[in-house]
Amino acid sequence: MLGTMNEEFDVVIIGGGVAGLSAALVLGRARRKVVVIDGGTPRNSPAAHAQGFLTRDGTPPQELLKIGRDEVRGYGVEIVDDVVHRLRRDKAVELAGGRVITGRRIVVATGLADELPDIPGVAERFGTDVLHCPYCHGWEVRDQRFGVLATSEKSVHQALIVWQWSKDLTFFSHTQEISAEDRAKLTGLGVRIVDGKVSELAVENGKLSGVRLVNGELVERDVVFVGPNFVPHDKLLDQVGCERTESGFVAVDPQGRTSVDGVWAAGNVVDPMAQLVVAAGEAYKLATMLNFDLVTEDQGATLASA
Repeated sequence: MLGTMNEEFDVVIIGGGVAGLSAALVLGRARRKVVVIDGGTPRNSPAAHAQGFLTRDGTPPQELLKIGRDEVRGYGVEIVDDVVHRLRRDKAVELAGGRVITGRRIVVATGLADELPDIPGVAERFGTDVLHCPYCHGWEVRDQRFGVLATSEKSVHQALIVWQWSKDLTFFSHTQEISAEDRAKLTGLGVRIVDGKVSELAVENGKLSGVRLVNGELVERDVVFVGPNFVPHDKLLDQVGCERTESGFVAVDPQGRTSVDGVWAAGNVVDPMAQLVVAAGEAYKLATMLNFDLVTEDQGATLASA
């Protein structure tokens, strides 16, 4: 907990996921005064395990974050469990609990939300046997009966990828128009295409049992892949007027700087495709460049006062 209100830090990090904690680790080791503010709602909380993170493969997400918190605290980083209500242009952060914390630099690592198709069973099973990323969970469900539920123009691409993990693959076109070229690609790989709108995902004995169409047909499947709509938690960046890219995400330079002086961002809030290890790497690079930015400022102030 913080000892005083309106205390100033070198860096205020908003978001205590892998990206935020990775930046905090680097900056803490650089002897910076750092605080991490976290609302406690990580994106990967529905998943039982986090995969693909070297030395931590298969670690439950909450355990991974606990390890990270313990590590950064060892370098003097403070953790505040609260929600940021407002980010101001003067780099002051107003918390829901009433505190106001200021930083010479702000790092926003608030992640994103997976907006799922409104089909009964999808949200309830997401993270268990309804999945998005085969690189995250494909190994664990390999060679089972797969389904891909088409929800966007990228769904065919998703099916072509997940085919690597199971050749028993059914593609449900649902409400999407599938071109003749894409149909040929899928059928050429032995993928079964089922046309018709999906009404629900059927569950039996606590497990996914199949995909039911509006005509009542049930196609038995063990695992279904869907493509969520990625919705970044970036309202704080909007509050200070950060510019956006054509894709709609807040724009950052290769080091993580936004268009607003002193405000940086990393992880899924600006890069929806960043897996855990990528988000950690991006945050590491951001932290080194941010520290250099502060070093330059500190040295300039020292020379000016000499």
